Amino acid sequence: MKIAIHQANYFPYPGFFHKINQADVFVIQDDVKFVNRTTNRNKIISSSEYTWINVPIKKGHKSLPIMDVKINNEIPWGKINLKKICAGYNKAKFFHLYKDYFENLYKKEWNNIFDLNFETIKQVLRWLDIKVEIVIESELRVSGQPTERLVKVCKKLGADTYISGIGGKRYLDEKLFEKNKIILKHQNYNPIRYLQHMSKSFIPNLSIIDLLANVGSKSGKLLKENN
Repeated sequence: MKIAIHQANYFPYPGFFHKINQADVFVIQDDVKFVNRTTNRNKIISSSEYTWINVPIKKGHKSLPIMDVKINNEIPWGKINLKKICAGYNKAKFFHLYKDYFENLYKKEWNNIFDLNFETIKQVLRWLDIKVEIVIESELRVSGQPTERLVKVCKKLGADTYISGIGGKRYLDEKLFEKNKIILKHQNYNPIRYLQHMSKSFIPNLSIIDLLANVGSKSGKLLKENN
C-alpha cells in the first residue's frame, strides 16, 4: 500500500495532487504547525503576472497546529478572493464550469482554516477524478520528529511505501524508512505546461485553480499523464 502525507494547504499547486494521485491513501495533516507560505495563501494569474489569494488568520495563531487556526472574518477575505479569481479567470476557457462553486464557497462563513482547506481539497480531487482514501492525521495520534512521525503513520496504516514530495530529500532521514522496512519513493514532478490564459509566457506552479480554468475536465488526465 502506498501512502502520501501532506499538510492541508489552500488551493495547492498541481504537484500536490500529482503526489496524491500516486497513493492508495492520503493522510491530510491537521495536527502539525501552521505554515504561513502555503496553509492560507496561493498564487493565481493576474494582469501583472500573478497575484495572491489569501485567507487572513487571527492574531497569534501562526504558532498553532493547523486544526486550531481560526480565520479572521473581520476582513472580507471571501469577497476579495472571489474578485481576484474572477478577474484572473472569467475569460479562461473552462472557468464557467467552476464559477458557481467558488461563488457558493465564499458565501459561506468559514471559521477554521483546516475546514476550508479540507473541503476545497476534497472538491478538487473530485474534479480531477482522483480516487483515494483520505485519513485525517490527528485521528492516528502520532507524534515525534518529522521522519519519525511519517514512519509511525505508515506503520499504523500498514503502508509499505511512502511517497515523498519534491522537498523531502532535504530533511528526511532515509535510513529510518529502511530500518522500518518502508520503501521511500521521491515524487518526480515537472510542472505541467498548458495554454495559459492571460500569461505572456507560461507561469508554472500556480494554484490548481489555474489548471482547472484553462484545461477543464481534462485536467485530471493531464496530471496523471505526468506520472
